Amino acid sequence: MADLKLQRNFGIAAHIDAGKTTTTERILRYTGMIHKIGEVHDGAATTDWMEQEKERGITITSAAVSCQWNFPTVNGKSDANTKSYYFNIIDTPGHVDFTVEVERSMRVLDGLIALFSAVDGVEPQSETVWRQANRYKVPRIGFVNKMDRAGADFLNVVKQVKEMLGAKAVPLQLPIGAEDHFKGVVDLITLKGIIWDEATEGMTYQEVPIPDDMKEDVEFWRQNLVEAVAEYDDHLMEKFFDDPNSISEQELHDAIRKATIDMSIVPMMCGSSFKNKGVQTALDAVCRYLPSPKDIDAVTGTNPDTGEEVLRKPDAKEPFSALAFKIMTDPFVGRLAFFRCYSGHLDAGSYVRNMRSGKNERISRIMKMFANKQNPIDFIEAGDIAAAVGFKEIKTGDTLCDENHPIVLENMFIPEPVISVAVEPKTQADVDKMGMAIAKLVEEDPTLRVKTDEDTGQTILSGMGELHLEIIVDRMRREFKVEINQGNPQVAYKEAFGKAIEHREVLKKQTGGRGKFADIQFEIGPADEEWLKENPGKHFQFKNDIFGGSIPKEFVPAIQKGFETSMTTGVLAGYPMESMKVRIFDGSFHQVDSDSMSFELCAKGGFREAGKKAKPTLLEPIMKVEVVTPDQYMGDVTGDLNRRRGMLEGMDSRGNAQVIKAKVPLSEMFGYVTQLRSLSSGRATSTMEFSHYSPAPTNIAEEVIAKSKGKMKIEE
Repeated sequence: MADLKLQRNFGIAAHIDAGKTTTTERILRYTGMIHKIGEVHDGAATTDWMEQEKERGITITSAAVSCQWNFPTVNGKSDANTKSYYFNIIDTPGHVDFTVEVERSMRVLDGLIALFSAVDGVEPQSETVWRQANRYKVPRIGFVNKMDRAGADFLNVVKQVKEMLGAKAVPLQLPIGAEDHFKGVVDLITLKGIIWDEATEGMTYQEVPIPDDMKEDVEFWRQNLVEAVAEYDDHLMEKFFDDPNSISEQELHDAIRKATIDMSIVPMMCGSSFKNKGVQTALDAVCRYLPSPKDIDAVTGTNPDTGEEVLRKPDAKEPFSALAFKIMTDPFVGRLAFFRCYSGHLDAGSYVRNMRSGKNERISRIMKMFANKQNPIDFIEAGDIAAAVGFKEIKTGDTLCDENHPIVLENMFIPEPVISVAVEPKTQADVDKMGMAIAKLVEEDPTLRVKTDEDTGQTILSGMGELHLEIIVDRMRREFKVEINQGNPQVAYKEAFGKAIEHREVLKKQTGGRGKFADIQFEIGPADEEWLKENPGKHFQFKNDIFGGSIPKEFVPAIQKGFETSMTTGVLAGYPMESMKVRIFDGSFHQVDSDSMSFELCAKGGFREAGKKAKPTLLEPIMKVEVVTPDQYMGDVTGDLNRRRGMLEGMDSRGNAQVIKAKVPLSEMFGYVTQLRSLSSGRATSTMEFSHYSPAPTNIAEEVIAKSKGKMKIEE
C-alpha cells in the first residue's frame, strides 16, 4: 500500500448537468487511466456504464474509480519533489431521485469537489448536496464549471455560495476572459496567469503575465485570500500586517489546507471541463488542500457489548473495521459489497464479523472497482475503498469488523420515499422472476420500499420520484427480463396526531386453558419538537413512567414494540405515521395470564382506539420546485403553479431568464414537465425535490380517506 498521506478519497457532487461525469472523464484522461475522452452526450463516459445512463445522458448510480496523479509537476513534467498521489473517486448522480447515492458516498468520503455551473450558480440540488456534506462533516473545494458558456460569471457564483449556502467561499483563481473568450485563469497564490493548450486536450499549459486590465481585481482578491487564511494562523496575521508580500506560497498553501480541512473556508476554482481547462489545477488542489485518511480524526463507533464509545485510527496495525455503503449485482461476479476500510488490514479469503447479523462472513475476493470493471487485489488496508465478493448477507450500512474486536459504526441517513406505483407480473412465469428482481433491487437501493396491498394483492413499489420508479421498472424489464403491468404513480401520504390524549386499554381473553391479560394506561400524541431535532431520522418517542412495578419491566419492551409496529398503519387511512410519542404511566398484570404477547397486542389495540381521539390528520408531501423560464412565459407558468395549489416563494432573474421558486403538493405535480414544455414552447426547465410533509386540505383528505376505505371509486 502507498503512504496514507498521499491518498485522497473524494467525491464529485453537484446539481443536475453541472458537469460531474464530464469532469470525472477528464480526470481519468489526465491520470492516464483512459486514452480517449468519452462524452456524456455520446453515451461513452466511463462512469455512466448502465444502459439507462447512456440513453438518458444522466448518472443514476454512483461509480467508483481509482487513479494516480503526479504532483507537483511543472507543465506535466515530474521533478525530484514529485510524488504519486493515489485517488479513490466517486462520481455521484445529480438528480434528486437518486439522492441516496450521494448520501452513502458522503458517508465514506474524506473530501468533496462541489461543482457549480458558472451560468446557473447555486441550484436547489446544490443546496441538498451541501447539507449532506455538512451532515457528515466533509471538507470541500468549489469548482465553477462551464466558464465557456454564455452568461458565465465566476464571482457571482462565489457570492451565491456565501449567501445561499452560508459558506466562507474564497477564490484561489480569477478567470481570464469568460464565455467564448475564456482562456485560462490567474492563480492568486503564485500571481501567474495560466492558459491551457487546446491542441494537447489541455494536458499542457503556458504561464503568462497577469493581463493589465485584471491587475486591480487580482490585487483585491489576493488580499481577500490572505485575510481569509491569516485569520486562521496568528503567525500569518502578524506577517500580513507587517508586509503582506512577505508571506510565502508554502505558508499560504499550509494555511488554506488547515482551514479547508477544518471546514472554515471553501477554496473556489474555475474552469471548463468540456473544453479541457482547469481540471488539472483542481487535481493539484485536491492533493494540496483535501484531507488524507490520516488527517481525519479516528472513526468513532460503539462497542455492542458495553455500549461504550470506541475509536479506530486509520492505521493498518489497528483491528479491522469497515462500513459497507453500497450493494451492486454484477452479471458475472454476482453480488458486490462496496466498503470503506477505516482501520486494520484484510486479506482476500479471510472472515469478518457482520455486526448487524452477528454472523461471520467470508470475503472470498476483494476487488478494486473501475466503474463496472473489477480488478482483483490481495488485501485492503485502512483508508482504502474496495468491493467484496463471496459474502452471504451484507446490506447497505452494515459494519464489518474483526470478530475479536467488535465495533458498530454510525449508519447513514436514508430518506423516506414520497411516491408509489403498483406493479403486477403479466404472466404466471413472471411471478417468481419479479419476486427475485425486486429482492435484488431492494438490496441495492435502500430508498426503494416494497409492500403488498392487502386489498388488491398488488405489489406496491415506493421511491423518491417518478424518474426513480421509471428506472426501477425499466431495469426489471431489461436486466431481469420480467414483463410487468404498472399502475399510475400514487402519492405516499402520511398521518399525524394533532393532540396528546390519555387512554386506558385492557385486553382480556379467556379461552380453554391459559388466557391473555394486559392492562396499560398511556398518553399518546405527536412527538416533541425538541426530541425530533435531537434525533434526526427517528419517528417514535417512547417514555416509560411506570413506578412501583404495576407492570413488570420485562413487559415494557413488548409494549414499545406494539406501539412502534402500529405506526406503519395509521388510524385514518392506513398510511404510516409521521411521528408519535407514547408515555406509559400505569397498568396492571395477571400472575398467570399476562405475557409479552398480551402486552404487545394490548398496545396495538390501544393505538387503534386512542388514535381515533388524538385528532389524526392526513399529511401530504410538499415539493420544493424551481422553474427557469424566459420572461414572456412568466405569467403562464406562475398561473399554472397557482392552479396546482403552489405557494410562490420568490422570483429572481438569472441572465435573460426568470427563476420562480415555489412549494407545491406532490399530488399536483404528476406530468408537470410535459405541461411546462407546452406552456413555454419547450424553453422552460424545472427541478423538484422533497421539502416536507404538511396537513392536506380537508377536501383532499376526505377524498383520500374515502378512497382508501373503498367508499369511493375514483376513475384514475
